[in-house]
Amino acid sequence: MEALLQVDNLTKQYGNFKLDHVSFTIPKGTIMGLVGENGAGKSTTIKAILELIHKDEGTVTFWGQQLSSSKQLYENIGVVFDEINFYQTLTPLRVGKIAGASYRQWNDKIYKEYLKRFNLPINKKIKELSRGMKMKLSIAVALSHNPKLLILDEATSGLDPVMRDDILDIFLDFVEDENHSVLLSSHITTDLEKVADYITFIHHGKVAFSKTKDELRYNYGIIRCGTDFFNKLDKKEILAYRKEAYQWDVLVADKDKARRKYKNAVVDNATIDDILVLYVKGEQAK
Repeated sequence: MEALLQVDNLTKQYGNFKLDHVSFTIPKGTIMGLVGENGAGKSTTIKAILELIHKDEGTVTFWGQQLSSSKQLYENIGVVFDEINFYQTLTPLRVGKIAGASYRQWNDKIYKEYLKRFNLPINKKIKELSRGMKMKLSIAVALSHNPKLLILDEATSGLDPVMRDDILDIFLDFVEDENHSVLLSSHITTDLEKVADYITFIHHGKVAFSKTKDELRYNYGIIRCGTDFFNKLDKKEILAYRKEAYQWDVLVADKDKARRKYKNAVVDNATIDDILVLYVKGEQAK
């Protein structure tokens, strides 16, 4: 599939932290979930992609072009950060007027429809809004200048489950147009299980994996076994493992193969949460 966003070997050194040759591809018409523990490098990746910070190495292209090469690319990208970037004394109504003067593709009718849908008071100052309302305002602005790519950093945090579900449905509607895509950084893995087509997992500044969600959900599994059984496992088939109080949890990439090979073992399905916890808190096989 044709790539809308291509990230190759993105590298950034910050003191003791290094974003280390991060690479992934977002095809058109898809949603990519970007996950990782706090401090893993998700926000740094997004800022480097958007050229908000200087990268040390690597290339980033949108529709095959570097961001700085065309003003139109900025019009085609809707961005939402985990903190609102508007002056706190502005109102949603005033934000719409400013955005309308900033974006050539601004659609004020759509913007006001989102304000109504999100129950946002148009004349209330941003500083008086809840965190959830501020996130909804940012999402409304991002969707109202007809972008083709949405980049969202923890955009559903602070929202109640009903509104989060509504926002996720909006993202799914957005990518029904196969020329659109979404990059969604989130620590809420249930959101990603609902909407993501791909999952890129960043751990200690490196990409641990970038795979389709279906491969993770339907192929990955967890062997739960005692110490004697663990010692007999083929270590080449182990992705990560962790010693619990009474058993070992062992992550494998092919649960059906593990069930055939280890007939007496318990091999459970793995959720995205399970996979991330084992990568973060467990150990990787040598």
